[in-house]
Amino acid sequence: MPRVSFYTLGCKLNFAETSTLSRDFERHAFEVVDFGSPADVTVINTCSVTSEADRQCRQTIRRALKANPDAFIIVTGCYAQLQPEEIAQIPGVDVVLGAQEKFRLFDLIQTFEKGEETQVSVSCIDDVTEYGPAFSSGDRTRAFLKVQDGCDYSCSFCTIPFARGRSRSQRIEQTVAQARDVAALGYKEIVLSGVNIGLYGQKHGETLLDLIQALDGIEGVERIRISSIEPNLLTDEIISFVASSSKFQPHFHIPLQSGDNFVLGKMRRRYRREVYADRVRTIREIMPHACIGVDVIVGFPAEDEARFENTYTFLSELPVSYLHVFTYSERPDTTAVERLEIMGGKPVPKGERSRRNRMLRILSEKKRHAHYAAHQGEVRPVLWEGSAHDGVMHGYTDNYIKVQRPFDPAFEGRIEHVRLGAFAEDGTLVAEDASLMLL
Repeated sequence: MPRVSFYTLGCKLNFAETSTLSRDFERHAFEVVDFGSPADVTVINTCSVTSEADRQCRQTIRRALKANPDAFIIVTGCYAQLQPEEIAQIPGVDVVLGAQEKFRLFDLIQTFEKGEETQVSVSCIDDVTEYGPAFSSGDRTRAFLKVQDGCDYSCSFCTIPFARGRSRSQRIEQTVAQARDVAALGYKEIVLSGVNIGLYGQKHGETLLDLIQALDGIEGVERIRISSIEPNLLTDEIISFVASSSKFQPHFHIPLQSGDNFVLGKMRRRYRREVYADRVRTIREIMPHACIGVDVIVGFPAEDEARFENTYTFLSELPVSYLHVFTYSERPDTTAVERLEIMGGKPVPKGERSRRNRMLRILSEKKRHAHYAAHQGEVRPVLWEGSAHDGVMHGYTDNYIKVQRPFDPAFEGRIEHVRLGAFAEDGTLVAEDASLMLL
């Protein structure tokens, strides 16, 4: 059998799409092997959120060719859509596929043999209208189900609309059918993933609320999480439904990006800090135990020291559970780069960006510790994962607290009610009364 390896950069959505491509290769009689192992074909699914992601793509191509100098190299993903000719100039690359073409790989590639010229198949992003369903698994317990792709927003720092096109999704019955297929494979938890998931179903006159209500009735899946949702699209109805559901977990990840209204305006975000604070307050009123994660960007051109302090203070006082902190990176063709003078006039120095990043990462650790400590002594359900390290296994509670217990393969993929005990050295909580109740 010919062998194929994969390497994925970027978000969970990319991982879901890579898993779907992997299954497609298996249907075409390929053996899937680990990246770096001897392979006839290597597929690299790229990201382009930051300049670092671009650099990692070029580095990964070199690693693939070093491991297999004669391998047939296919590059797809966001970087491939945005900079196809740049990738085509990299020695050793055989095929570059755009956002729409990656799901038609076997129609576009006639032979997996290296040739003289690089094949570039990349449609104009305005012509990308097809939706490619996908799902992936990080382990045997949790699957990431793609339910939406693309974005209709035009944030001044972001290239995603150029890389993935306009928002699109399947009809609810198709998404539910795919979720049932995932459940039939034995996964206990599904994470709903997308670029801007709150835009789900617009073309078909459906909504995200309609979708989650339909998914709530699927048998075989114990847990469902919403990966990330914009604050202006997180409605009271969605929050209330999650609170009343036995399947949907009390866990929200809500992008903020800045806690300063002037910066939010320059970023072209569709809300202000007051809306964000209201969403957090509503969740806390209905689900005091919920986990709330935040995306935040530091070093945007409009963010001077005072405006960063506004963000820091806002987040310090906000009852959230953890932060994902990103350092602003200039991306070609974005408004923030093309019209720097209206953003703030000059870029924030790299060293200052790093300092602000460190400050918010420290704040994030304090927030996470406080979230964990607030629930010590409670009995909560934990879905145990199979990986073992130093004789322990880990899992997550419904409200996304990481817990550990002594490794026992019998518990893999099972939900156990445990009492949340002391902090372990790795910052997780130790499960107590592990035999209290097993589902």
